[in-house]
Amino acid sequence: MPPTLASLVHHSALKLIVRAGGDHLDVPVRWAHVSELADPVPYMEGGELLLITALKLDAEDPESMRRYVRRLVGAGVVGLGFAVGVNYDEIPQALVDAAKEEGLPLLEVPRRTPFLAISKAVSAAIAAEQYRAVTAGFAAQRELTRQTLNSGPEGLLTALAGHIDGWAALYDASGSVVAAAPDWAARRAARLTAEVERLRERPAPASAVVGVPDHEDRVELHSIGTGRRPRAALAVGTAAAPGTAERYAVHSAIALLTLTTERSRSLHAAEQRIGAAVLRMLLAGEPDHARTVAGDLYGGLLDAPFRMIVVESVPGPAARARAAGQEPAPVSASGPAVPLATGDPGGLAETVESAAARAGETLLVVPEGDRLVVLAADGGAAVAACAEYATAAEAARAVSEHTGADEYALVVGVSAPAGPIAAAVAYKQAEQALSVARRRGRVLVEHEQVAAGSVLPLLADDAVKAFADGLLRALREHDATGRGDLVASLRAWLSRHGQWDSAAADLGVHRHTLRYRMRRVEEILGRSLDDPDVRMELWLALKATSTE
Repeated sequence: MPPTLASLVHHSALKLIVRAGGDHLDVPVRWAHVSELADPVPYMEGGELLLITALKLDAEDPESMRRYVRRLVGAGVVGLGFAVGVNYDEIPQALVDAAKEEGLPLLEVPRRTPFLAISKAVSAAIAAEQYRAVTAGFAAQRELTRQTLNSGPEGLLTALAGHIDGWAALYDASGSVVAAAPDWAARRAARLTAEVERLRERPAPASAVVGVPDHEDRVELHSIGTGRRPRAALAVGTAAAPGTAERYAVHSAIALLTLTTERSRSLHAAEQRIGAAVLRMLLAGEPDHARTVAGDLYGGLLDAPFRMIVVESVPGPAARARAAGQEPAPVSASGPAVPLATGDPGGLAETVESAAARAGETLLVVPEGDRLVVLAADGGAAVAACAEYATAAEAARAVSEHTGADEYALVVGVSAPAGPIAAAVAYKQAEQALSVARRRGRVLVEHEQVAAGSVLPLLADDAVKAFADGLLRALREHDATGRGDLVASLRAWLSRHGQWDSAAADLGVHRHTLRYRMRRVEEILGRSLDDPDVRMELWLALKATSTE
């Protein structure tokens, strides 16, 4: 404990006598300061025991003493020591009465007790308290280190909660609670997820003091990790601000968790290299070799159906405007806040990795330049987290496009369930779904949605329209001269699957007229309508330009 007025009064060598404020002796003393100034307040920081002889005070004037004592109390002075036998043989009654009125402890200092002895006693007590705090801090550091080595983060949090006489919780990269001590603290810590998210947006190292809704805890949040974006966060909850010893314990925990996180990051990088090798072997049609390399690390993922997920970031409206040399649309100040960075593949990776870790699932994440390739168990928590993230990103994109703040957009393609032998097919399916998502302006598209839908929306692509215009240009130019209606005749004939009578009836012409027109189409295009590929291309070209 730091020195208090009570401990100084009980110090046998000082012989101090309490003359006023005996009910307030339990306050800590930060320092003992001697000042004979009539107004020492400008030189006070608060927490001092002020020692005086009243050399320059009108100590017998009641009004003067009331003003003097009131200013001392306002400045945070915790006690007043008055040396008797120097300027006054006893403490003037005016000063005693003023101290009693303000509740300021007033200590009588006998002539044989020098002020220096009091200062030394305070200094020695403060030094002893600091030594005790440092010693306790080192002991806590040793205990936290031992628990970390033996039991991991869970053991560290248990030891930390004991040292700070409170609770502690660890959050992962997504802001979810992964461990807490005691167990009941997990529910309390879960209520701070929004605060943890805000902390993670600040450069590391970062910290914040927050409160838990409906609780009186004082909670400190600290980012964990040395990267640009923290990979974890630590919360410590206490009834009051931690003391020196508790502060040592908290900082030791942060250091140990940072070391653990950085070590995990190095291991994660090594795992990613193995994962990249496994993926290359799968795509090369070598599932047996892939299993051998995967071993226990990824082997379980290859024993059940998995989904191939391809993620990439594409330019949003703002980025496209800059690329075209234009100024982006101004951001609407009244627009709602964007809930997450819609174009950050790393954010999705963190989300699915956290979900897989909590569910005990194996996950393979391989960066490929500006994109990510993910192998996740079909029907598992990681695939579900990917879909939830995409839904949130879809909503965020709608907001950012409304406000003009969409720099980059996330697009995700998901394959159908597959096994190791069909990995290359799954990768192609994911890329096809990704292409459809890009064309349709969607965040996520699953291959099943592509297969179950229609090919016609794909014809809206600019390249397809350009091809269609080029293919039909000669026929349109022919019709523009008034020499016939070849385009309409071709559309009617193809829609009737080459049935002359039905198509002619639709057009209101004789079938011989229609036959003549189809021969003219073949002559102008230089292609035979007997070829099914030609008929297919012409029909798609007509569909692609039908809305123009």
